[in-house]
Amino acid sequence: MIRVQGIQHIGLTVPDMDQAVEFFQTVFGSVTAMECGGVDLDDDFMTRRLGVPPGRRIKDQRVIVCGNGGNLELFEYSGEPEVTPMKRNSEVGGFHLAFQVDDIDAATERLRSAGIDVLDGPTLIESGPMKGLNWVYLRSPWGLFLELVSWQGSLGYERDGGHKMWPVTN
Repeated sequence: MIRVQGIQHIGLTVPDMDQAVEFFQTVFGSVTAMECGGVDLDDDFMTRRLGVPPGRRIKDQRVIVCGNGGNLELFEYSGEPEVTPMKRNSEVGGFHLAFQVDDIDAATERLRSAGIDVLDGPTLIESGPMKGLNWVYLRSPWGLFLELVSWQGSLGYERDGGHKMWPVTN
């Protein structure tokens, strides 16, 4: 077994770097920690080390920090023949990112007021292992699913002695 210290970053490919950075800065107060710019390496390197087909190049690469926890490493590639839609959450490979907030109701209202695509909610879970969790889903301008979560005290599973998922409690 490899001893892992934590999630250092999650890599995301975005269709427009400036749009993505502006979105995360405006909505979540992210800070750009590192800007790498473009990376123009040969097809063999890109295929063997990054698993991308020939003809693709990293147009821009940045790392942003959103509060506490893992960082987001954003990539914008060139060379893809067409833009493909984001996978649905129900599809293999579909995913979302969740952000812990202090006041989910205020955060949700702020997002809706700013014209962000927020799905129904927030939803408070009233029983089971996630008892006490309040959550709501939203979409970035390019279709990435995101989630806000909030809770007070311990979640249901923690009351039974489960390992805490998040060290910060409100």
